[in-house]
Amino acid sequence: MCFEAAIKVLLCPSSNSLIFTLSLTFLSSHSLHHLSSCPLSLSTLRCTHPPLHSADKMAMTDLLKAEEIKKALDAFAAETFDPKKFFEMVGMKAMSAENVKKVFQVLDVDGSGFIEEGELKFVLKGFSQEGRDLTDAETSAFLKAADKDGDGKIGIDEFEGLVHE
Repeated sequence: MCFEAAIKVLLCPSSNSLIFTLSLTFLSSHSLHHLSSCPLSLSTLRCTHPPLHSADKMAMTDLLKAEEIKKALDAFAAETFDPKKFFEMVGMKAMSAENVKKVFQVLDVDGSGFIEEGELKFVLKGFSQEGRDLTDAETSAFLKAADKDGDGKIGIDEFEGLVHE
């Protein structure tokens, strides 16, 4: 006796959206029984790695110079990550609050308005796909430095505050 699960992905050109359908089937030695089929919402699915930039989402290189990003990533390739030093190296400390908030929006992978701990681990990949993952200790230290209200996530104002601190 086995169960088979399948996720079907359809592109709906009229609304430019994806439709996910989950199908569960019970397999026995004598017969095949279709148990259920239900649509899945994108809001119930969670990415653990940042996706590639879509056409409507701004790329980090639209806001920062690629050579400064590379230099900063190289500096922290083997060194413990220091967000304040990194932000200064990529030129964010000299940016307006408005532009720092645009950087935040690129890093907010799920569009929730917050950078949660899961997204924070991959924050350097938000600057460049060549960026490394933060260690658990680096992720915790970054969150502790930025999360001023103690809710376990970094809001846009907290992020901007850390950059300009």
